[in-house]
Amino acid sequence: MIHTVNHVTHDGADTLSGELFSRLFSLAAPAALALMIAAPAIAQDLPPALRALQADGLEILGPLKAPAGIQAWAARAGSHPVALYAAPDGQHVIAGTLLDKDGNDLTREPLQAATAPSISSDLWKQLETATWLADGKPDAARIVYVFTDPNCPYCAKFWTDARPWVDAGRVQLRHVIVGMLTPTSPGKAAALLSAPDPAKALYDYEARQGAGVAAQMAAGRVRPVNDEALKPLDPIPADIQGKLLANMAVMQAWSLRATPAFVWRDDKGQIRQRTGMPPSEIESVLGARP
Repeated sequence: MIHTVNHVTHDGADTLSGELFSRLFSLAAPAALALMIAAPAIAQDLPPALRALQADGLEILGPLKAPAGIQAWAARAGSHPVALYAAPDGQHVIAGTLLDKDGNDLTREPLQAATAPSISSDLWKQLETATWLADGKPDAARIVYVFTDPNCPYCAKFWTDARPWVDAGRVQLRHVIVGMLTPTSPGKAAALLSAPDPAKALYDYEARQGAGVAAQMAAGRVRPVNDEALKPLDPIPADIQGKLLANMAVMQAWSLRATPAFVWRDDKGQIRQRTGMPPSEIESVLGARP
């Protein structure tokens, strides 16, 4: 089954608060950024400065743990967490990292705890509507999203290692195809997505890699997969290029930078993620071995 990502964009505003929100939206992590905002005093729970940001689209999630005497809130700009600390006058807030006298970060852990559930839930929805290729039964108890590059030998090894779970009907792998490892990766990824039956094309392709990749790993000479039977597309059709770019955007939103990378829900329903799959960790992702 193939699904296509739907894009949501933020239109830049020409107000002062809109410009500041746009800057916040671009942050990959909290940074020391002072937000000097003069706003009308509104008799509500949040200081006026936070009201201005909230009206412009910043999502305030709730209070953030902070030392006594400091008011703080956890917020998110898209998938990026933001910590906000209020000045006593309520007219100004500072977005960034709070340090104690010894230089210890007092923001990272509380902000992660306050924002991770909301951000992960939204990113999971992006995965559900991304362009992925299903491997396994649709009614499997566990769904695991795998960011897969066709030239990635470790992706091929994981595909082989996962066969017992997939064949037993316990796990459905959803391969989010990306092309990032070598110059031919985008073209080969496009060739898979352009096949008459993309899921079967991926299955057949990965099945061919097992013995060769295993031999390389045993010899300690791991190289990118070189399967000449899969011809890279050149040029890549615009619609397929759009899907590959969208898949990369989803991967980057999860802050995943290498393949294979995994996102799944554990037995308690908590969303987890990791990069790479050493044999000792496979059951933590796929569940008990069949």
